[in-house]
Amino acid sequence: MELRLYLAVLGFSLFIGCSELAKTSTRPNILFAIADDASWKHFGAYGCDWVKTPGFDYVAENGILFMNAYTPNAKCAPSRACILTGRNSWQLEEAANHFPYFPSKYKTYVEALGAHGYWTGSVAKGWSPGEALDAQGNPRQLTGPKFDDIKLKPPTTGIGSHDYAQNFSQFINEKPDGQPFCFWYGGYEPHRAYEYETGVKLAGKTLQMIDEVPAFWPDVDSVRNDMLDYAYEIEYFDSHLVKMIDLLKANGELENTIIVVTADNGMPFPRVKGQVYEYSNHLPLAIMWPNGIVESGRKEEAYANFIDFAPTFFEVAGIDPASAEMAPITGKSLTDFFNNNVDEEERDFVLVGKERHDIGRPDDVGYPVRGIIKDSFLYLHNFKTDRWPVGNPETGYLNCDGSPTKSYILNTRRVEDNEHYWSMNFGKRDEEELYNIKLDPYCMDNLADLQERETLRNTLKAEMMEKLIEQGDPRVLGNGEVFDQYEYAGSHQGFYARYMSGEQMNTSWVNDSDFEKSSIVE
Repeated sequence: MELRLYLAVLGFSLFIGCSELAKTSTRPNILFAIADDASWKHFGAYGCDWVKTPGFDYVAENGILFMNAYTPNAKCAPSRACILTGRNSWQLEEAANHFPYFPSKYKTYVEALGAHGYWTGSVAKGWSPGEALDAQGNPRQLTGPKFDDIKLKPPTTGIGSHDYAQNFSQFINEKPDGQPFCFWYGGYEPHRAYEYETGVKLAGKTLQMIDEVPAFWPDVDSVRNDMLDYAYEIEYFDSHLVKMIDLLKANGELENTIIVVTADNGMPFPRVKGQVYEYSNHLPLAIMWPNGIVESGRKEEAYANFIDFAPTFFEVAGIDPASAEMAPITGKSLTDFFNNNVDEEERDFVLVGKERHDIGRPDDVGYPVRGIIKDSFLYLHNFKTDRWPVGNPETGYLNCDGSPTKSYILNTRRVEDNEHYWSMNFGKRDEEELYNIKLDPYCMDNLADLQERETLRNTLKAEMMEKLIEQGDPRVLGNGEVFDQYEYAGSHQGFYARYMSGEQMNTSWVNDSDFEKSSIVE
């Protein structure tokens, strides 16, 4: 029976239909392509015409374009941990944090697939930053063995030297005949730093191409240039995806390869990356699988969650997570999307949040947040409103990468005494926030204190808390301090005290001008 018809008839019954699939057909290959710091709006398939992404667009046109895909935690390490384990970050102990020690008790879907007959590998950025060791203290390859040897001369100083596509080709050439593969393409783009005016000078873009600057930034040339430089790096990531797709076509592997294209968190700009707003957690997602997706070219509005990837791959591979030592998994397989049989009532919300991201607060504490997205509303609960949400001013607001945009906002406040943009991007926040993200995607108008929204706010909060309790979240069960007590991996432990004592510390990801002269910035 043709696999497309097979899926339509069986609806991919969880771990039962997949077992039959494993017996009657070739298990699919998996190519997981993840950009580093890219918001969902900035890919051509979503209507953006100042960023050209033919690779992403091809996957969307020949598969499914997800209009509402979210990561639970908008920072590199915790977001990638959610992808790899199928669990929310608050269910992953240390791995909820940035720069953590990854708990040895949690396996990844790549490790599990590798143990069940898949040829696995990865290029460039896998799970990071942090340290991952097994119970005996040996390094783990959470996204598979590295294929990083082939280099190229990058077009700018902001782009690394990995030849992503050629390393993927080497991985394919070394794959044993007849063995399915699982490959992680972890591009470093569009992570900072950028070479200023790259978008204009190398890509021929103009400042006028950008149709709208987010309302939480000033609309000035330096910000527009920053956005175009970011666009150039997305295009570079996408150009290697195109080459990978072409290779699969040439090898006759494309038909039975699931290609997933996404990003780990929103763009590396103020109020986005590392925060818990719409542009932080709402991410691009396109998936194609010619042999397994019914009615390609669809746009899907139901919510998809990053914790859904791992159970999807187990299902299509015919592997029971329990037998792979991956249970329990919180996510839900995306094969209902593949089969065009989505129950939107079962996919009507996403939980989001964060704990400790970058360094720079006294005692190494984080900024805990939990939230829920449902019915086009985002509800957020900030648990520690006395803390600075982006990190302390005197240590450079370290949960925001250095950039022309960040520097402009900070300098405008100092020189012009303009509090507006600084307050939105770096200032302290209310305990509760509520936004209509359909009408207010930039999350500018907090509705939490409006009397007419009281019932909605309380309903969303109650549902969020109920689900977090079910998931065993320490933050809502009275043990949230545990997240602040986990050690940083590497040299970041005790950063604040050491920095304030005058010790020279590594803060290379922010600009020297980001640091305030005093901690009293109210």
